Amino acid sequence: MTRVALLLSLLLAVSPSAYSAELPDTGVSGVYEVIIGVDAAGPSIDYFAEFGFRVVDEASLSAEEAQSLYAVDSRATVYRLQNGSIDAHGLLRIIEWESPLGPGVGFAPPETVGVRMAVMRTEDIVRLADVFGDLREQAGEPWLLAGPVYDDLYDATAGNPTISNRRVGVREMGVYGQDFNHVFFQRYGYTIPGYGTIGDHSPLRTSEFTHHDFFVSGDLDEVTAYYSDVLGFKSEGETVIDGEWQPGPKAVFQMGPGRSHWYRGFVSPNNICGKLKFFSVDGLHEVDDRSHRQRPGELGITLHSVWTPNLSMVHELAREHDIEVTDVARNEFGEESFVLSGPDGATWQVIGRDEAAKPATLEFKLVPVAN
Repeated sequence: MTRVALLLSLLLAVSPSAYSAELPDTGVSGVYEVIIGVDAAGPSIDYFAEFGFRVVDEASLSAEEAQSLYAVDSRATVYRLQNGSIDAHGLLRIIEWESPLGPGVGFAPPETVGVRMAVMRTEDIVRLADVFGDLREQAGEPWLLAGPVYDDLYDATAGNPTISNRRVGVREMGVYGQDFNHVFFQRYGYTIPGYGTIGDHSPLRTSEFTHHDFFVSGDLDEVTAYYSDVLGFKSEGETVIDGEWQPGPKAVFQMGPGRSHWYRGFVSPNNICGKLKFFSVDGLHEVDDRSHRQRPGELGITLHSVWTPNLSMVHELAREHDIEVTDVARNEFGEESFVLSGPDGATWQVIGRDEAAKPATLEFKLVPVAN
């Protein structure tokens, strides 16, 4: 079978239309923003500019407004950042708290409960490994590099390798820091249109955030059920066990011999990007649990958002499923929204929005490329 035929044959297996159990038609966007708390926004804005993000909106909150929206008694200045023209998913919001509630999850081993990772595509993962290696070794900054490692995610490499029949797959790397955790991936032999868009505006040749990883505690089927029941995400399949026998998880999560964890993924019916990936070691191993430090108002990644044209519907679904929600109110950008706190420990702002300026890609399509 040729590489083209093999890649095309995989489409049905990896399409987000799989496992399409009855879902509420919420119109949910996929993950819209990753939201981080900082005590000084300037360095963070400069940092993310190197990855192609620019400020597209700015707002301020009084202590009273922040208390009402996020249960944080602190004034704040808030910045929304976007990578290129992609505005349906993959944005960043930075909240500069005048009086943060605490340090957040902080610099932690990858499998720590409460750790969250934002994933982006790159054109040069070796360059990023050099950059973060220098920050760690030369500048003395707290960065933990895990990888890069190569993996053929779709078993798409056909036959024996030759100079013209090259292997197909990705090289990925985890980079864990004090206030932010990255996962980078670079594709070889194929691309997926609309899944990670890289423009000349990005000095480090990186895309918007394509998906998001969460380490949580508890039974994944139970604590993540609301992503389908309330938010309308499709499960990508049954909950399975990942382990150190797999090259990607072994390297990116620094899994020692005999280590494993439960995995479950979700994708929006309305966007191939903005995917969610959840990991739990519940019943398998003892791990450090810092989930109490991932609340809004702490530093680091403490919140995410989605948008939907059916805000009232999602709010009512949350109440029907006994998910903790605030009343609908205007957020700092004047958007109708509410905050949802899930049994997995994650906090979400659900935003009312009719459409994106640049429509999301709906078809998951593997396209062979010669690299």
